[in-house]
Amino acid sequence: MRIVTVTAPGGPENLTITDAPRPSAGPGEVVISVRAAGVNRADLLQRQGHYPPPPGISDVIGLEVSGTIESVGDDVTGWNVGDPCIALLAGGGYADLVSVPAGQVVAVPMGVDLVSAAGLMEVAATVLSNFDHVHLGEGESVLIHGGAGGIGTFAIQYARAIGARVLTTAGSADKLDLCRRLGADVAIDYHDDWADSVSAATLGLGVDVILDVIGAKYLEANVAALAADGRLVVIGMQGGQRGTLHLGQLLAKRGTVTATSLRGRPVEQKAGICAAVAERVWPLIEAGRIGLAPETRFPLEQVAEAHRHLESGEHTGKVILTL
Repeated sequence: MRIVTVTAPGGPENLTITDAPRPSAGPGEVVISVRAAGVNRADLLQRQGHYPPPPGISDVIGLEVSGTIESVGDDVTGWNVGDPCIALLAGGGYADLVSVPAGQVVAVPMGVDLVSAAGLMEVAATVLSNFDHVHLGEGESVLIHGGAGGIGTFAIQYARAIGARVLTTAGSADKLDLCRRLGADVAIDYHDDWADSVSAATLGLGVDVILDVIGAKYLEANVAALAADGRLVVIGMQGGQRGTLHLGQLLAKRGTVTATSLRGRPVEQKAGICAAVAERVWPLIEAGRIGLAPETRFPLEQVAEAHRHLESGEHTGKVILTL
């Protein structure tokens, strides 16, 4: 079967397609014949040598796929060969076949084609688990950084669906328009003083929750933008790993700063998140309350171009590899 390998840590030109043995389904696992794989920023970091897979996990890049069940291991129920599915992975997605614990595999939402489905699982699991982590609730306000990206386009819609007021940042007029069409109440150009704009939009009160993909660069401004009892959850480090935290300001606001990642969680936790996505998010998609993000598709043979496109910052929504 084909897999994508990294010849050496570095740029997209170091991605190449090679042959590898076909995987088999161990106990509690299924093997998926991959139709498409989502491309995520974590993939770029792994290619650069900054985000290695957890111990025992394939070093092939790829955290989410769609496809059909190829084979079923012992102790697996509910899946049959040929069933369409989506899976959350710890690695291995850029390949013709991938083995995955059965608890991390879910059915495709009704009305979603199998290729588009490849871009759903990572964003849905990330957004749901993080908003649950910081207890975003109806009537609260949330600031979502990077609103036009894969995470952002989903987070805007999910936050609106659960009754939150949504503020978001993006970097161009077209991206800001997209955020508004998806349901953002306030869309702010991050090239301007976005923290002042958040303060103005909240009458100086700040926001209850911030979902941040930037990290260190925004840390001080994020804390300043929190409301009393506000919660900042950091899920990315596009703006660096080390920042300055104003503890006095955080203390005065009774604020919380937390950070999460999905990839390294135990299988049982990821299975629980996947089950929650199928139970709570798929019905919102099937009812039309959450729409599919814009997507750009590349065949597997153009994997380097797919990485360049995501790195450029010019994309909106999801980037997907087709097999």
